[in-house]
Amino acid sequence: MGHRHKAREYALQALYMYETVKASPEELESLNWLNKEIPDDIREYAVSIINGSIEKIDFIDDLIKKYSKNWQFERLGLIDKSILRLSIYSLLFAPDIPSPVVINEGVELGKTFGGENSGQFINGILDSIKNKELNKGENSAGERQPKK
Repeated sequence: MGHRHKAREYALQALYMYETVKASPEELESLNWLNKEIPDDIREYAVSIINGSIEKIDFIDDLIKKYSKNWQFERLGLIDKSILRLSIYSLLFAPDIPSPVVINEGVELGKTFGGENSGQFINGILDSIKNKELNKGENSAGERQPKK
């Protein structure tokens, strides 16, 4: 298992805690709740996903609502919602990661941690966002830009 995959698992756990127990971003980014030694590269990548996803959460949640056809946002499983949040953040704001990799990772997290149909559901939403929202250009900060 790659370092980035492990970092995404930690970010998933953190975003789940953010939703369920309202843990603060500072508490989450410490990763102390894992009670284990974490290599610096994994820690750094996990923290960047956690912070970015929380910072952009309203924008990301609006996209989830827009593309989760026939599903009320409030009824989405918390694991699926957390996977979508970290994946959408990576898809739109981490240009160093190819979009097929982001989508595949989201689907794999869904299959591992989500429900029976999580992988398909996550794939559908991420693929729609990639096709309809992602502008191939970048802004001055090097971030991918959603279409206006």
